[in-house]
Amino acid sequence: MGNTVGKEFMLRTRYAYLEGTGQSQGHTQPELELPFDSTGNIIKLPEPDLLPDTNVNFLELVEMRSTSRKYSDEPITLANLSQLLWCTQGVKLVMPDSATFRTVPSAGARHAFETYLLVNNVEGLKPGLYRFLAIDHKLIEITTADNITDEVTAALLNQQQVKKSAVTFIWTAVTARMTWRYGERGYRYLHLDAGHVCQNLYLTARILNCGACAIAAFDDEQINQILGIDGQEQFVIYAATVGK
Repeated sequence: MGNTVGKEFMLRTRYAYLEGTGQSQGHTQPELELPFDSTGNIIKLPEPDLLPDTNVNFLELVEMRSTSRKYSDEPITLANLSQLLWCTQGVKLVMPDSATFRTVPSAGARHAFETYLLVNNVEGLKPGLYRFLAIDHKLIEITTADNITDEVTAALLNQQQVKKSAVTFIWTAVTARMTWRYGERGYRYLHLDAGHVCQNLYLTARILNCGACAIAAFDDEQINQILGIDGQEQFVIYAATVGK
């Protein structure tokens, strides 16, 4: 039986097949964060270090982690959202033109993800689509069109928890950040990194008395188009809903 696409991917990303990387060839390192329109509607989030401390029994927290697809109409607060973002992509330290150190592990501190949010029920935020500016710990509004929730839900294969969620996290991978150092093998690491991020979302949601549901089933073309990304140099890699 011939190689399937998956088997071929695993084969061709072995070290034996890797050629010189952008880093080894002296190419300029990609930006640590994608540029954004500084004149857009930017929302400052509560600072993570000002959020109240929470006493956690870690083993109990891990045991209680579960997937929840049903949510109440109770909103989450902007502070809740800030904490969820901090624990999944929070930037602890910036080494200019070199790396960011964040609250999740990433191969070589490449941190290739951008976080987009479909907001449905967050206090102080108009429903719509936003992007997280991780280095500044702020949001920038992308669109508050009335039909955006329906569009995203359809792109996520009509999974109805998207409509009922307080917020849906959508993570995109900026491939150059990872492949600059690791070449084609970096595509493996992107998917591993996505797991680290989503697990932190689950655990943080539990602390906040919220439920979460990871989503890997989506129409790639459709969701990439909604976010205005090309699907190759940047593509949606994972998503997850959160709600009370």
